[in-house]
Amino acid sequence: MNHLLRSHAPITETGWEQLDEEARQRLVPALAARKLVDFSGPRGWEHSATNLGRARDVGTSAEGLEARRRTVLPLVELRAPFVVERHELLDADRGAVDLDLNGLDDAAKRISLAENLAVFHGWEDAGVVGVTEASTHPPVTLGPEYANYPSTVATAVEMLLKVGISGPYGLALGPDGYTGVVETTEHGGLIVFDHLRQILGGPIVWAPGVSGAVVLSLRGGDFLFESGQDLSIGYEFHDAHNVHLYLEESFSFRVASPDAAVILSP
Repeated sequence: MNHLLRSHAPITETGWEQLDEEARQRLVPALAARKLVDFSGPRGWEHSATNLGRARDVGTSAEGLEARRRTVLPLVELRAPFVVERHELLDADRGAVDLDLNGLDDAAKRISLAENLAVFHGWEDAGVVGVTEASTHPPVTLGPEYANYPSTVATAVEMLLKVGISGPYGLALGPDGYTGVVETTEHGGLIVFDHLRQILGGPIVWAPGVSGAVVLSLRGGDFLFESGQDLSIGYEFHDAHNVHLYLEESFSFRVASPDAAVILSP
């Protein structure tokens, strides 16, 4: 039996299709980290830890033996509960397309924000060291003028090139910075967004949860996200009026090359 227990929910195939599609539409734009790091998996709910390829010495009670313990990174589980009214699900079966799925939308925002925060800024309790925590470069300060962002990003790219980190490069921008960049035109008429893409050679990503911005290499192998259970909707319980559901995932994240990213401080 699948641990999500979807077959126990009073939801028809049509209802599940609408819920899954709504979740996909809300999650894809907000999962910024996945657009910039290496994603592997999903490996399934039963996958519990990422192999780090290392071991440490441990004691043994037997003479003449050496013992080592493999080092792994446990996956962390994230769950965002939400509620859907049963009459909305009945309307879905009747063909309604304007369903009230605000609870699902809010859950998608919460869980995507938590994932972005873990990848970019770390999650100490879960043993996750984020990109900005691991970076070995001194932060570069973003000024208040969006028209100056190309020069700041070019400085960050040069810092990466000097230590042998090749491109293309990506830019994770917090929501306020992203809006400002999109709306700003440099002297001479060049849109700042387009100028930044020319410098980076890679994407500029709207990244909820990011403080300031981060420039990171997209050459591969530097930032590793491993998915166990990819984001899915599961069933918890229901009553006469509501169905209690949740969005859930399990993952690990690690930085293999701390010198492959530069922080742009707000």
